[in-house]
Amino acid sequence: MDRTMPDPAGTASSRAAASDAAAAARADAACGANAAGPAVLERARGRAEIAFKLSAGATRVDRLFQEGQAKIRLPRGEPGDPPTAVVINTAGGVTGGDRLDIAASWGPGTTAAVTGQAAERIYRSSGGAGTIRNRLSVGAGATAEWLPQETILFDRSRLARRLEVDLAADARCLIVESVFFGRGAMGERVTDGAITDHWRVRRDGRLVLAESFRAGGDTTGLFAGRATGAGAIAFATLLYAAPDADRYLDRLRGLVDDDAREPAVEAGTSAFDGFLVARFLSPSPQALRRDLVRILEAFRGRPMPRPWSC
Repeated sequence: MDRTMPDPAGTASSRAAASDAAAAARADAACGANAAGPAVLERARGRAEIAFKLSAGATRVDRLFQEGQAKIRLPRGEPGDPPTAVVINTAGGVTGGDRLDIAASWGPGTTAAVTGQAAERIYRSSGGAGTIRNRLSVGAGATAEWLPQETILFDRSRLARRLEVDLAADARCLIVESVFFGRGAMGERVTDGAITDHWRVRRDGRLVLAESFRAGGDTTGLFAGRATGAGAIAFATLLYAAPDADRYLDRLRGLVDDDAREPAVEAGTSAFDGFLVARFLSPSPQALRRDLVRILEAFRGRPMPRPWSC
């Protein structure tokens, strides 16, 4: 009787192949389980603080702190110009779950500006809102300028923003904030977005201005109504706080109503309780930005910080 003896090498190969197949099956099962579950996305965190002090009659940096995606740079300015700090979000934008916390303080008698390197872009959120908190503290006799570039909201973005300002009794502070719902030049519409924007201003420890803005859903459709924006997708607020702010009302109105104004921009001004306020809206973000630059440069008496022209 012929007998065929098993090949030991063949048996070992078969067992190895079976083992590899089992390992591959387990790996596939694990990948499938992970794919079925919710993806855990990395969230950006950034915190930066800067403080200015008066030294030998000049404004200098007293303290600088930065961590995460928030950075502050101090480019060399023109001779005689006050210092300008530039805030940078190295994440390139904000999405759901991100958090950015910026604080700036002006010591007594200082003069300085804080601006942004670029527009702040709020991208589509996979859940939750991105959070931005800005805190300004302006000491006695100090002059502060908060001049960030525009915030652009993209479709399905979510933003919760808060601005807190503490002013000494005789401090001066110029603030501008603008929000664009999509990039009009590219035909973008925000059919699903959400923003909450809270401003709280205190002078000498007393709350003197509280303002909250909220919009959600189809913001393009929301602002299409005559009473809600008349087709505007770009909005801006200019706030000047000073003990004698009302003295500058006619000057600001003259700039807003100047023949050089952008015809696509609607604007209005008012003064009350040590505040000068101008509101702007437009269906064209580009026109609104041009008008803001024109008015701010004339009102400040010097060009806008260099990042605005980059």
